[in-house]
Amino acid sequence: MSGQLKGRRALVTGASRGIGRAIAHRLAAEGADVATSARTLERHHHLDGSLTETVAELERYGGLAVPIVADLTDPDARATIVPTAVAGLGGPIDILVNNAAAAIYEPLAGFSLKRRRLIFEVNTFAPLDLAQAVIPSMRERGEGWIVNLSSGSARPVGGPPYEAGVLGTTISVYGASKAALNRISSGLAAELYGTGIRVNCIEPRAAVMSEGATELLGDSLSADQIETMEEMVEAVVALCRCGPDDTGRIAVSLDLIAEWGLTVHNLDGGAR
Repeated sequence: MSGQLKGRRALVTGASRGIGRAIAHRLAAEGADVATSARTLERHHHLDGSLTETVAELERYGGLAVPIVADLTDPDARATIVPTAVAGLGGPIDILVNNAAAAIYEPLAGFSLKRRRLIFEVNTFAPLDLAQAVIPSMRERGEGWIVNLSSGSARPVGGPPYEAGVLGTTISVYGASKAALNRISSGLAAELYGTGIRVNCIEPRAAVMSEGATELLGDSLSADQIETMEEMVEAVVALCRCGPDDTGRIAVSLDLIAEWGLTVHNLDGGAR
């Protein structure tokens, strides 16, 4: 553990499992106090992991760990997240990681409006709402880090002929919500440049086999189509402590690791 984030207060959404849980783990290992949010406190469906388990892991590092239960599809519920995190951590948020995502995969011809709205509420509107909630205190202090997790599915499919990948066109609405997040992040970075607030997006270059990805994709991918959880987290954490001019990126995990010469660590901050 380097302790590079000692004294920082972080908020990570979607932290009951997967990438969000791993990011929260690494931030705590680096010395940050961490608030984590999810829709439920305990395990709520068949996938492993819960917010309770995440907080128990983070507390082992000796810092503050705050669980926040909120449904990101509900604007009123998500409006409580930042105030609850500030109260629980004892001060304003330094690092916001918008990791939570709603992923529903269906053919476009029959994709319901209700489900389209749900995806955009979680993947696009919630990150902007949470960013708006932390920006005033970040601006007052002259620094802050906002990291939004995006996806390669934001890019249009090339063709014809079309190579739509494993999920085909069923990932189009999800990808559209992430494309919107990329553009909002870029605009926010430009708007806030010079204030000390860094705003970046990052996506994995290859699949990160979280609990959900493993269930969805199974063994359909080859080794070169997969990256480790530790690699993805290393790139995210680098953007949680980058300099003021490192803003406005739509970064790719493994590319950023190579560009910045990062050493990939375990989730506890130790050498691999």
